[in-house]
Amino acid sequence: MARVSSGLAYPERFYAAASYAGFDGSSDSSTKGVSSKFSNDAALLLYALYQQATVGPCKIPKPRSWSPVEQSKWTSWNGLGNMASTEAMRLFVKILEEEDPGWYSRASNFVSEPAVQGEKNNETTAETVTENGNVLPEIKTIPAENGILSEPQDKDVVSEGSGAVGVYDQWVSPPISGPRPKSRYEHGAAVIDDKMYIFGGNHNGRYLSDLQALDLRSWTWSKVEVKTSGEAPVAPFAGHSLIPWGGNKLISIGGHTKDPSETMQVKVFDMQTHTWSNLKTYGKPPLSRGGHSVTPTGTSLVIFGGQDANRSLLNDLHILDLETMTWDEMDTL
Repeated sequence: MARVSSGLAYPERFYAAASYAGFDGSSDSSTKGVSSKFSNDAALLLYALYQQATVGPCKIPKPRSWSPVEQSKWTSWNGLGNMASTEAMRLFVKILEEEDPGWYSRASNFVSEPAVQGEKNNETTAETVTENGNVLPEIKTIPAENGILSEPQDKDVVSEGSGAVGVYDQWVSPPISGPRPKSRYEHGAAVIDDKMYIFGGNHNGRYLSDLQALDLRSWTWSKVEVKTSGEAPVAPFAGHSLIPWGGNKLISIGGHTKDPSETMQVKVFDMQTHTWSNLKTYGKPPLSRGGHSVTPTGTSLVIFGGQDANRSLLNDLHILDLETMTWDEMDTL
C-alpha cells in the first residue's frame, strides 16, 4: 500500500481523502483517522461529490420516500449535473480540507480504492440498522486526537411518522395531510397521547376559536368538532395558554378577546364530551392577560407575566391549585 505523503497525486489523493472521511466503505474507515464532525451541509456535499467522482452523474430516479435524508442526498448529487469525475475529486478534497485542515497529516498509511457502487447508488454511506422495520442511523464511535476512542455520539433523532429519521440540528418539514388550519400565531398548543391540539390564535388580526388536532404519527390534520353545551360558545382567543390535564382534558388559561374580562378566565375542554366549560375558581384571580407563561408543577399551574388588555407588561406571579381550584398570588423580590 502507498503511504500518504505530500506528493500524493490524483486520484490517489482523492481515495485517501475518501477513506479518511469514511466514504470508501471499508470496515475500518469509521474508526481510522476521523477526528472531526462535518456539518450537515458539508456532509451532503461530500456525499454528492463522492458519488459523482466514483459513479458519475446522478441517473437514479428521485426517491419516492418522504425521508428528508434521502431527498437531500438525491438533490445534492443531482445538482452536480454533468460535472467531470476529476473535478468532483478535487472539490471533494477541497471541501474536506476546509472542514478539517489537518486531515492530510493525520491520514492513515493506506489508500483505498472506491467501493463498488453498482446497483447501490442510492445507498447511504453510513451503515444503518433496522429496528421494528424502521431504518435508524448508525451511532458512530469517533476517535479522539490521542487515539483513544471516545463515547458514541448521543444525538436526538427526529421522530417522524411511522419511523425515525436521522436528521440532526435542523428543522424538517414532514408531509402533512388533511385539511390544514388557517395560519395563525398566539394560539395555544398542547399534546395528549399521539396528538397535538391547537386552539384559537390570531389570523391576520382576527381572533379564532377553532380547535384543531395534528396526529403526530400520520401527520394528519383534523378539526375537532365542538358540541354546544348549556354555556355560551367559547369566544375567539389569542395569547392564551393551553395545558393538558388529567389525560383527557385541555385547560385554556387567559388570553386576549375582543371583549376582555377583568380577571383571568380558565376554561376546560372535555375530550370525551367535546364540550367547553368555564372552571369556577376561588381566591383572588389574576388580572386578565395574554402572552403569559404557564408552567405545570405537580398539581398546580404557575402563571407569570404577560400583557394586560392595554398591552402593558406584567411581572406578577400567580399559582392555581388544580385540586382546590384556588388562586394564590406570590410575593416576589
